[in-house]
Amino acid sequence: MPPIISVSGLSKTYGSGFKALDDISLEIQRGEIFALLGPNGAGKTTLISIICGITNPTAGTVTVGGHDIFKSWRATRSMIGLVPQELHTDAFETVWATVSFSRGLFGKPKNPAHIEKVLKDLSLWDKKDARIVTLSGGMKRRVMIAKALSHEPQVLFLDEPTAGVDVELRKGMWEVVRTLQAAGVTIILTTHYIEEAEEMADRIGVINKGQIILVEDKAALMRKLGRKRLKLHLQHRIDALPPDLAAYKLELSDGGCELTYNYDTKGERTGITSLLSDLRSAGIRFSDLDTVNSSLEDIFVSLVRAP
Repeated sequence: MPPIISVSGLSKTYGSGFKALDDISLEIQRGEIFALLGPNGAGKTTLISIICGITNPTAGTVTVGGHDIFKSWRATRSMIGLVPQELHTDAFETVWATVSFSRGLFGKPKNPAHIEKVLKDLSLWDKKDARIVTLSGGMKRRVMIAKALSHEPQVLFLDEPTAGVDVELRKGMWEVVRTLQAAGVTIILTTHYIEEAEEMADRIGVINKGQIILVEDKAALMRKLGRKRLKLHLQHRIDALPPDLAAYKLELSDGGCELTYNYDTKGERTGITSLLSDLRSAGIRFSDLDTVNSSLEDIFVSLVRAP
């Protein structure tokens, strides 16, 4: 099956000379949840803005559902729902009115049943007659998502969708996203909450300094780049590590009562056996130990810090 979004050779240089995107090529598969991660200023929002037809690129092509976004702008834009970072809503309109109006902007006929379902799915039904100016920041964020879903898009871009939303509401939104995916909607997510990508995504893309540095299936990425930590809880506090243990690159924490050793599970040798032997020789005893898999956040940090 052909990808629903295809980006080829995409670049964007602003008038100031700043290159926001540098020769990006990317394919998004139909029905997947794709998480795009990157530090501030990496180019995430610029990439989304170009795909959605908001910003013009300097070079490159983009197709959505097989349609060129520049030659068939109206057709491609009607396939896309966008939840931007910024909260742009009609402050004095009601929730129902602003979501219904958004549907009309795309030439869709009135469908009160669909609007009702969207509002209920986003826990906004009891606020349908409330003016947006009276809502909390988290509720305004949900209204933005409702507006993006009003015209039944095939592709949904969520640019930091849970910024300013409390943990409970964030998890509720995750459930909405899963429901949308089950209905066949393709979702592209950018987020600063790494646990959000780890929880939701099928594939992960990492962008840094305007370039895609990695695209990988989430599970494969964590197997390939994931490491394990061995945590040793010491019987007695130590002030510093003996020089003889420097090669292990141990981390001393918890006031000198805990040692952490990072190792590669796919390496020929983990080094644990020799570490434990050298600890004994150094007179360092531990009362307990446990292992922890590295998280997606650990992997992300290691990627963007790489030279």
